[in-house]
Amino acid sequence: MGRHSLPDEYRAGVADPRPRTRRRNVAIATVLVLTVAAGTAVAVRGGLLSFGGSCQDNAVHLEVAASPDMAPALRATADHARKNNITSDGRCLDVTVTARESYKFTDALRSGKTSDVQVWVPDSDVWVQRVSADSAATGVTNAGNVAYSPVGVAVVPSAAKTLGWPEKTYTWTELAGATMTSDRLKLGAADPTRSASGLLALTQLSTAAARTKGGDTQAAAMAKALSQRTSDSDSQVLDTLPRDSSGTEQGNPKRNQALILSEQAAFAHNASADSGDGLDLFYPKDGSPQLDYPFTLVDEPRLSTDQSRAALRFMTLLGESEPQKILQKHGFRTDAATASDALVTKAGGRSPQPYVQASAEPASAKALQETLGMWTITVQSARITTVVDASASMTEPVPGTDQSRMDVTKASLLQALATFTPEDEIGLWKFSTKLDGDKDYRVLVPTERLGDRKGTGTQRDRLSAAFSALEPVPAGATGLYDTTLAAYRAAISSYVKGKFNALVVLTDGVNQDPGSISRSSLVAQLQKLTDPERPVPLIAIAVGPDADKEEVDQIAKATGGSGHQVNDPSQIHSVILKAIVEAGSQS
Repeated sequence: MGRHSLPDEYRAGVADPRPRTRRRNVAIATVLVLTVAAGTAVAVRGGLLSFGGSCQDNAVHLEVAASPDMAPALRATADHARKNNITSDGRCLDVTVTARESYKFTDALRSGKTSDVQVWVPDSDVWVQRVSADSAATGVTNAGNVAYSPVGVAVVPSAAKTLGWPEKTYTWTELAGATMTSDRLKLGAADPTRSASGLLALTQLSTAAARTKGGDTQAAAMAKALSQRTSDSDSQVLDTLPRDSSGTEQGNPKRNQALILSEQAAFAHNASADSGDGLDLFYPKDGSPQLDYPFTLVDEPRLSTDQSRAALRFMTLLGESEPQKILQKHGFRTDAATASDALVTKAGGRSPQPYVQASAEPASAKALQETLGMWTITVQSARITTVVDASASMTEPVPGTDQSRMDVTKASLLQALATFTPEDEIGLWKFSTKLDGDKDYRVLVPTERLGDRKGTGTQRDRLSAAFSALEPVPAGATGLYDTTLAAYRAAISSYVKGKFNALVVLTDGVNQDPGSISRSSLVAQLQKLTDPERPVPLIAIAVGPDADKEEVDQIAKATGGSGHQVNDPSQIHSVILKAIVEAGSQS
């Protein structure tokens, strides 16, 4: 199951009428002017290029990869261009559109291989930013957005009626809660690691839940329930709907009565000949995230001037009257701020569902990354031993706060703990020097299932208490090397198949135990212990300015893990989740 690094932000598109959007697209176009050919974008927008008239014999060819939902509309637009002799610099546009799953094309670009595609239109800027964040990937340039589609919850009519559709409106958490409390209403979704719709909705759910008391636990519970009913792709999730008119398909517990879907997907399903009564669509009242279909140039410096101009011409063509009608005919919104009542009705929406209200605020890169991390440890239950530096330097204050490094570290670890489910196995060691005889470490809480109960409390209770009780050892030094080797040996020997096994080591300094093994010996022994059939990546986090990022990275990579630097210990929570995603993507 692939995990991926995540976007910084969403960029608005050419069809969005808001002033900030227009300014941003002018900026994007200016970049294209400078990098493609001087004057190209200005000429396109100013109408100076030859867009009509007779074509020359040597048409300019473009290969376009598009998400499966968008590909038919782009093919129809390409046919429109051919039939109407649409030209760029007097040359006909010859555009071939191939449907490619966005996550698969993202992985292909991240591999760094040369692509035979000049333009890519995924369903969300999520994918573009994943590629852009990878320094080894083939370069991509977002030139604007061609369409939009909000994400909601589509429900079979019988179940929608019991929920009070369309008069009754729900928040995301209320809708998810309704599906968790009823055996007759199961909610399905596409895998958030492979679906922008699934990821955006899950992030919306998690963000909304986080605002409530015990929200992290609630979000993890929702993700756990959803993980039992996910499909590999948006198209496959539609196959999980009941096949009978009652919407229950008695005796088949695998069928879903509700799905997280884009408006366009619901539109296309309802328009199909065999869709029966179709689906009713709920638009959550706390806002629907949107798919935004970015028009993206692939490896733009490699494109010829003719290809660059033709690509820009095709993009502007998509904003013209006839192609806009084509997009709408296929169930897409052509303006981010408005909705067609006819389109919404065909997608299963009805008033007073809040389908015309502003979309939800785009999720931050941090929120998306943390959602993927939570999903990873929810779907594939984790077994993680956390090893925390308790040397005297952890008493140092964190700049800008009245707390020590240890205080902030404890708070961040408690926040991380809340994202794990009862099925996850978590343990805690602390280390300094000579904490247990000649040993630099001490096992505070053995690594066990969080839901297991001993006496009056659970493993989660014991860990919470142990995290809260962590204190630096007066005059204690940093016994990093011996501790890391001992903890890794323990993690390898207690490996549990079917779980995400990992070792997390947090240190705010370099090794200070003169009697320990050397770094080179530690790396060599870690490499010898590592078993591809029983992977246990080491996630090493250097906390504060005194820690050595290069050292922890070298040690961690010996196990297939990763090293990270955080100057602010409050970042530990998000770094752990990010590292889990990165480690999982390598397995």
